[in-house]
Amino acid sequence: MFEEQVVPHFDYKDINLVPKYSEVTSRSDCDTSITFGNRNFKLPIIPANMRACINEVLAEKLAREEYFYILHRFDVDVISFIKTMNKKKLFTSISIGVNQDSYELLYKIIKEKLDVDYITVDIAHGHCIKMKLMLEFLKRQFPSSFIIAGNVSTIDATRDLINWGANCIKAGIGNGSACTTYPSTGFGSRGCQASTVHDCATVAWEEFKVPIIADGGITEPADITKSLVLGAKMVMIGGMLSGFFDSPGDIYMDVDNTSIPITKWKASTLYPENLYKQFFGSASALNKGHNKHVEGKVMKVPYKNQSILDYYKYLQECLQSSISYGGGKDLSCFPTVNYIIKK
Repeated sequence: MFEEQVVPHFDYKDINLVPKYSEVTSRSDCDTSITFGNRNFKLPIIPANMRACINEVLAEKLAREEYFYILHRFDVDVISFIKTMNKKKLFTSISIGVNQDSYELLYKIIKEKLDVDYITVDIAHGHCIKMKLMLEFLKRQFPSSFIIAGNVSTIDATRDLINWGANCIKAGIGNGSACTTYPSTGFGSRGCQASTVHDCATVAWEEFKVPIIADGGITEPADITKSLVLGAKMVMIGGMLSGFFDSPGDIYMDVDNTSIPITKWKASTLYPENLYKQFFGSASALNKGHNKHVEGKVMKVPYKNQSILDYYKYLQECLQSSISYGGGKDLSCFPTVNYIIKK
Protein backbone atom coordinates (compact mmCIF):
# COMPACT_ATOMS: atom_id res chain seq x y z
CA MET A 1 0.00 0.00 0.00
CA PHE A 2 1.33 3.44 -0.95
CA GLU A 3 2.01 5.91 1.82
CA GLU A 4 0.01 9.12 1.80
CA GLN A 5 1.82 11.88 -0.08
CA VAL A 6 2.46 14.72 2.35
CA VAL A 7 5.01 16.92 0.58
CA PRO A 8 3.46 18.83 -2.34
CA HIS A 9 5.11 18.57 -5.72
CA PHE A 10 5.17 21.70 -7.83
CA ASP A 11 6.81 23.38 -10.79
CA TYR A 12 8.18 26.88 -11.31
CA LYS A 13 4.89 28.21 -12.66
CA ASP A 14 3.13 27.03 -9.48
CA ILE A 15 4.97 29.35 -7.09
CA ASN A 16 5.17 33.08 -6.41
CA LEU A 17 8.05 34.58 -4.45
CA VAL A 18 7.19 36.84 -1.50
CA PRO A 19 8.93 40.26 -1.46
CA LYS A 20 10.90 41.39 1.61
CA TYR A 21 11.89 44.76 3.03
CA SER A 22 14.90 46.14 1.15
CA GLU A 23 17.53 48.73 1.98
CA VAL A 24 19.02 48.64 -1.52
CA THR A 25 19.02 52.13 -3.05
CA SER A 26 19.99 50.97 -6.54
CA ARG A 27 19.45 47.56 -8.09
CA SER A 28 22.71 48.02 -9.99
CA ASP A 29 24.55 47.67 -6.67
CA CYS A 30 23.25 44.13 -6.13
CA ASP A 31 25.96 41.49 -6.49
CA THR A 32 25.13 38.46 -8.68
CA SER A 33 28.49 36.71 -8.34
CA ILE A 34 28.82 33.15 -7.08
CA THR A 35 31.65 31.03 -5.70
CA PHE A 36 31.55 27.61 -7.31
CA GLY A 37 34.31 25.16 -6.58
CA ASN A 38 37.32 27.33 -5.83
CA ARG A 39 36.49 30.05 -8.37
CA ASN A 40 34.23 33.06 -8.56
CA PHE A 41 31.85 33.68 -11.46
CA LYS A 42 29.72 36.67 -12.42
CA LEU A 43 26.45 34.74 -12.65
CA PRO A 44 25.00 31.48 -11.28
CA ILE A 45 24.12 30.41 -14.82
CA ILE A 46 25.43 27.63 -17.09
CA PRO A 47 24.58 26.96 -20.75
CA ALA A 48 23.49 23.32 -21.03
CA ASN A 49 26.38 21.03 -21.90
CA MET A 50 24.79 20.16 -25.24
CA ARG A 51 26.15 20.56 -28.76
CA ALA A 52 23.40 23.07 -29.52
CA CYS A 53 24.40 25.32 -26.60
CA ILE A 54 28.17 25.19 -26.13
CA ASN A 55 31.33 24.57 -28.14
CA GLU A 56 35.03 25.20 -27.67
CA VAL A 57 34.91 28.78 -28.99
CA LEU A 58 32.00 29.84 -26.79
CA ALA A 59 33.51 28.03 -23.80
CA GLU A 60 36.70 30.06 -24.14
CA LYS A 61 34.71 33.29 -24.52
CA LEU A 62 32.71 32.57 -21.37
CA ALA A 63 35.82 31.63 -19.40
CA ARG A 64 37.53 34.89 -20.36
CA GLU A 65 34.50 36.85 -19.15
CA GLU A 66 34.37 34.92 -15.84
CA TYR A 67 31.24 32.93 -16.60
CA PHE A 68 31.01 29.22 -15.86
CA TYR A 69 30.63 26.66 -18.65
CA ILE A 70 30.67 22.89 -19.10
CA LEU A 71 31.89 21.67 -22.48
CA HIS A 72 29.74 18.88 -23.95
CA ARG A 73 31.20 15.41 -24.56
CA PHE A 74 30.05 14.65 -28.11
CA ASP A 75 32.52 14.49 -31.03
CA VAL A 76 34.89 16.97 -29.46
CA ASP A 77 38.68 16.84 -29.12
CA VAL A 78 38.79 17.19 -25.35
CA ILE A 79 42.57 16.78 -25.07
CA SER A 80 43.19 19.59 -27.56
CA PHE A 81 40.65 21.78 -25.77
CA ILE A 82 42.27 21.23 -22.36
CA LYS A 83 45.73 21.97 -23.75
CA THR A 84 44.47 25.20 -25.32
CA MET A 85 42.79 26.35 -22.12
CA ASN A 86 45.81 25.37 -19.99
CA LYS A 87 48.12 27.30 -22.32
CA LYS A 88 45.89 30.38 -22.11
CA LYS A 89 45.61 29.97 -18.33
CA LEU A 90 41.83 29.68 -18.47
CA PHE A 91 39.86 27.27 -16.32
CA THR A 92 38.85 23.92 -17.82
CA SER A 93 35.43 22.33 -17.44
CA ILE A 94 34.66 19.17 -19.40
CA SER A 95 32.01 16.45 -19.61
CA ILE A 96 32.50 12.70 -19.65
CA GLY A 97 30.28 9.64 -19.70
CA VAL A 98 30.67 6.36 -17.84
CA ASN A 99 31.72 3.97 -20.58
CA GLN A 100 35.16 2.75 -21.66
CA ASP A 101 35.85 5.68 -23.97
CA SER A 102 35.57 8.06 -21.03
CA TYR A 103 38.07 6.05 -18.98
CA GLU A 104 40.45 6.09 -21.96
CA LEU A 105 40.10 9.87 -22.17
CA LEU A 106 40.82 10.25 -18.46
CA TYR A 107 43.92 8.06 -18.71
CA LYS A 108 45.18 10.29 -21.56
CA ILE A 109 44.64 13.35 -19.38
CA ILE A 110 46.62 11.69 -16.58
CA LYS A 111 49.40 10.59 -18.95
CA GLU A 112 49.80 14.07 -20.41
CA LYS A 113 49.61 15.69 -16.96
CA LEU A 114 46.90 18.13 -17.97
CA ASP A 115 45.02 20.32 -15.51
CA VAL A 116 41.25 19.87 -15.35
CA ASP A 117 39.41 22.11 -12.91
CA TYR A 118 35.87 20.75 -13.33
CA ILE A 119 34.72 17.33 -14.54
CA THR A 120 31.03 16.64 -15.11
CA VAL A 121 29.87 13.03 -15.31
CA ASP A 122 26.91 13.55 -17.59
CA ILE A 123 24.45 10.71 -18.16
CA ALA A 124 20.67 10.58 -18.41
CA HIS A 125 20.10 8.33 -15.37
CA GLY A 126 22.83 9.12 -12.89
CA HIS A 127 21.70 6.82 -10.09
CA CYS A 128 23.38 3.67 -11.39
CA ILE A 129 26.33 1.34 -10.87
CA LYS A 130 28.37 2.84 -13.72
CA MET A 131 28.12 6.25 -12.10
CA LYS A 132 29.27 4.78 -8.78
CA LEU A 133 32.33 3.21 -10.39
CA MET A 134 33.21 6.37 -12.31
CA LEU A 135 32.90 8.62 -9.26
CA GLU A 136 35.07 6.28 -7.20
CA PHE A 137 37.65 6.32 -10.01
CA LEU A 138 37.61 10.12 -10.22
CA LYS A 139 37.92 10.46 -6.46
CA ARG A 140 41.11 8.38 -6.61
CA GLN A 141 42.66 9.74 -9.78
CA PHE A 142 41.51 13.39 -9.84
CA PRO A 143 41.41 14.45 -6.17
CA SER A 144 41.96 18.14 -6.99
CA SER A 145 39.22 18.37 -9.64
CA PHE A 146 35.71 19.55 -8.76
CA ILE A 147 33.39 16.68 -9.73
CA ILE A 148 29.82 17.36 -10.88
CA ALA A 149 27.53 14.36 -11.34
CA GLY A 150 24.06 13.84 -12.78
CA ASN A 151 21.42 13.69 -13.62
CA VAL A 152 19.21 12.65 -10.72
CA SER A 153 15.79 13.61 -9.39
CA THR A 154 15.50 11.96 -5.96
CA ILE A 155 16.81 12.44 -2.44
CA ASP A 156 18.26 8.91 -2.33
CA ALA A 157 20.14 9.45 -5.58
CA THR A 158 21.50 12.76 -4.33
CA ARG A 159 22.83 11.13 -1.16
CA ASP A 160 24.36 8.21 -3.02
CA LEU A 161 26.21 10.30 -5.61
CA ILE A 162 27.66 12.51 -2.89
CA ASN A 163 28.76 9.47 -0.89
CA TRP A 164 30.33 8.05 -4.05
CA GLY A 165 32.48 11.17 -4.46
CA ALA A 166 30.54 13.94 -6.22
CA ASN A 167 31.26 17.54 -5.20
CA CYS A 168 28.09 18.82 -6.87
CA ILE A 169 24.85 17.24 -8.07
CA LYS A 170 22.96 18.05 -11.27
CA ALA A 171 19.24 17.71 -10.47
CA GLY A 172 16.46 17.23 -13.00
CA ILE A 173 15.41 14.46 -15.39
CA GLY A 174 13.27 14.86 -18.49
CA ASN A 175 12.53 18.58 -18.16
CA GLY A 176 14.32 20.00 -21.16
CA SER A 177 12.26 21.30 -24.08
CA ALA A 178 14.18 19.00 -26.44
CA CYS A 179 13.98 16.00 -24.09
CA THR A 180 11.47 13.20 -24.64
CA THR A 181 12.40 11.00 -21.67
CA TYR A 182 9.16 11.68 -19.80
CA PRO A 183 6.72 11.00 -22.68
CA SER A 184 8.84 8.01 -23.71
CA THR A 185 9.25 6.39 -20.30
CA GLY A 186 7.05 8.11 -17.72
CA PHE A 187 10.09 8.78 -15.51
CA GLY A 188 11.51 12.13 -14.52
CA SER A 189 10.73 15.41 -12.81
CA ARG A 190 8.76 17.10 -15.54
CA GLY A 191 5.93 19.08 -13.99
CA CYS A 192 7.57 18.98 -10.56
CA GLN A 193 11.08 20.25 -11.26
CA ALA A 194 10.82 23.04 -8.71
CA SER A 195 10.06 20.68 -5.83
CA THR A 196 12.73 18.28 -7.12
CA VAL A 197 15.29 21.08 -6.90
CA HIS A 198 14.08 21.88 -3.38
CA ASP A 199 14.28 18.26 -2.21
CA CYS A 200 17.68 17.50 -3.74
CA ALA A 201 19.16 20.83 -2.64
CA THR A 202 17.90 20.45 0.92
CA VAL A 203 19.52 17.07 1.48
CA ALA A 204 22.70 18.00 -0.42
CA TRP A 205 23.33 21.22 1.48
CA GLU A 206 21.95 20.44 4.94
CA GLU A 207 23.58 17.01 5.21
CA PHE A 208 26.75 17.45 3.14
CA LYS A 209 27.22 21.18 2.33
CA VAL A 210 27.31 20.10 -1.33
CA PRO A 211 25.79 22.43 -3.97
CA ILE A 212 23.36 21.40 -6.67
CA ILE A 213 22.74 22.59 -10.21
CA ALA A 214 19.09 22.95 -11.20
CA ASP A 215 18.98 21.48 -14.69
CA GLY A 216 15.96 21.79 -16.96
CA GLY A 217 12.57 23.44 -17.15
CA ILE A 218 13.86 27.03 -17.21
CA THR A 219 11.61 29.03 -19.53
CA GLU A 220 12.00 32.60 -18.24
CA PRO A 221 14.43 34.59 -16.07
CA ALA A 222 12.13 34.31 -13.05
CA ASP A 223 12.74 30.54 -13.02
CA ILE A 224 16.43 31.20 -12.37
CA THR A 225 15.59 33.15 -9.23
CA LYS A 226 13.06 30.54 -8.14
CA SER A 227 15.72 27.82 -8.50
CA LEU A 228 18.08 29.78 -6.25
CA VAL A 229 15.33 30.37 -3.69
CA LEU A 230 14.62 26.63 -3.70
CA GLY A 231 18.26 25.89 -2.87
CA ALA A 232 20.18 25.53 -6.12
CA LYS A 233 23.59 27.21 -6.31
CA MET A 234 23.78 27.19 -10.11
CA VAL A 235 21.16 26.96 -12.86
CA MET A 236 21.65 25.15 -16.18
CA ILE A 237 19.69 26.47 -19.16
CA GLY A 238 19.24 24.94 -22.61
CA GLY A 239 16.69 26.32 -25.05
CA MET A 240 16.68 29.80 -23.54
CA LEU A 241 20.46 30.01 -24.11
CA SER A 242 20.46 28.75 -27.69
CA GLY A 243 20.00 30.44 -31.05
CA PHE A 244 22.35 33.37 -30.45
CA PHE A 245 24.83 34.84 -32.90
CA ASP A 246 27.69 33.06 -31.18
CA SER A 247 25.78 29.89 -30.25
CA PRO A 248 26.86 26.67 -31.99
CA GLY A 249 25.16 25.61 -35.18
CA ASP A 250 24.19 26.97 -38.56
CA ILE A 251 21.55 29.60 -39.22
CA TYR A 252 18.67 28.41 -41.40
CA MET A 253 15.84 29.85 -43.40
CA ASP A 254 12.93 27.84 -44.79
CA VAL A 255 12.52 28.25 -48.55
CA ASP A 256 9.77 26.22 -50.24
CA ASN A 257 9.65 23.86 -47.23
CA THR A 258 13.40 23.31 -47.44
CA SER A 259 15.89 24.36 -44.77
CA ILE A 260 18.59 26.52 -46.35
CA PRO A 261 21.79 27.37 -44.40
CA ILE A 262 22.49 31.10 -44.22
CA THR A 263 25.82 32.77 -43.47
CA LYS A 264 25.99 35.05 -40.44
CA TRP A 265 26.73 37.99 -42.72
CA LYS A 266 23.67 37.24 -44.85
CA ALA A 267 21.57 36.71 -41.73
CA SER A 268 22.37 40.25 -40.59
CA THR A 269 20.63 41.58 -43.71
CA LEU A 270 17.44 39.52 -43.30
CA TYR A 271 14.48 39.72 -40.94
CA PRO A 272 15.37 37.67 -37.83
CA GLU A 273 11.83 36.26 -37.57
CA ASN A 274 12.47 34.31 -40.78
CA LEU A 275 15.63 32.68 -39.41
CA TYR A 276 16.29 29.93 -36.90
CA LYS A 277 18.89 27.59 -35.47
CA GLN A 278 18.49 23.94 -34.58
CA PHE A 279 18.15 22.99 -30.92
CA PHE A 280 18.37 19.28 -30.22
CA GLY A 281 18.62 17.00 -27.23
CA SER A 282 21.75 15.02 -26.43
CA ALA A 283 19.70 11.82 -26.76
CA SER A 284 18.19 12.85 -30.10
CA ALA A 285 18.85 10.86 -33.26
CA LEU A 286 20.67 13.88 -34.70
CA ASN A 287 23.15 13.96 -31.83
CA LYS A 288 23.48 10.18 -31.44
CA GLY A 289 23.81 9.52 -35.16
CA HIS A 290 21.35 6.63 -35.02
CA ASN A 291 17.75 5.88 -34.04
CA LYS A 292 18.35 3.50 -31.13
CA HIS A 293 17.09 4.50 -27.66
CA VAL A 294 16.20 8.01 -28.79
CA GLU A 295 14.93 10.26 -25.99
CA GLY A 296 15.37 13.66 -27.59
CA LYS A 297 14.08 15.70 -30.50
CA VAL A 298 15.15 18.43 -32.90
CA MET A 299 13.50 21.83 -32.62
CA LYS A 300 13.68 25.16 -34.37
CA VAL A 301 14.60 28.08 -32.12
CA PRO A 302 14.31 31.64 -33.42
CA TYR A 303 17.64 33.15 -34.40
CA LYS A 304 18.67 35.90 -32.01
CA ASN A 305 20.93 38.36 -33.78
CA GLN A 306 22.87 39.18 -30.62
CA SER A 307 25.67 37.71 -28.55
CA ILE A 308 24.90 35.44 -25.64
CA LEU A 309 26.99 37.85 -23.56
CA ASP A 310 24.49 40.62 -24.30
CA TYR A 311 21.71 38.36 -23.06
CA TYR A 312 23.76 37.59 -19.95
CA LYS A 313 23.71 41.31 -19.14
CA TYR A 314 19.91 41.21 -19.29
CA LEU A 315 19.81 38.13 -17.05
CA GLN A 316 22.14 39.87 -14.62
CA GLU A 317 19.76 42.83 -14.45
CA CYS A 318 16.86 40.45 -13.79
CA LEU A 319 18.80 38.83 -10.94
CA GLN A 320 19.75 42.21 -9.51
CA SER A 321 16.08 43.16 -9.40
CA SER A 322 15.29 39.81 -7.79
CA ILE A 323 17.91 40.41 -5.10
CA SER A 324 16.35 43.79 -4.29
CA TYR A 325 12.89 42.19 -3.99
CA GLY A 326 14.45 39.47 -1.83
CA GLY A 327 15.65 42.01 0.71
CA GLY A 328 19.36 41.46 0.22
CA LYS A 329 22.44 42.78 -1.50
CA ASP A 330 23.66 39.56 -3.08
CA LEU A 331 22.60 35.98 -3.86
CA SER A 332 22.83 34.96 -0.21
CA CYS A 333 19.40 36.50 0.42
CA PHE A 334 17.53 33.90 -1.63
CA PRO A 335 17.46 31.00 0.88
CA THR A 336 15.56 33.31 3.27
CA VAL A 337 12.87 34.21 0.72
CA ASN A 338 9.44 32.63 1.21
CA TYR A 339 7.19 31.45 -1.60
CA ILE A 340 3.53 30.70 -2.13
CA ILE A 341 2.46 27.45 -3.78
CA LYS A 342 -0.57 28.35 -5.89
CA LYS A 343 -1.79 24.89 -6.84
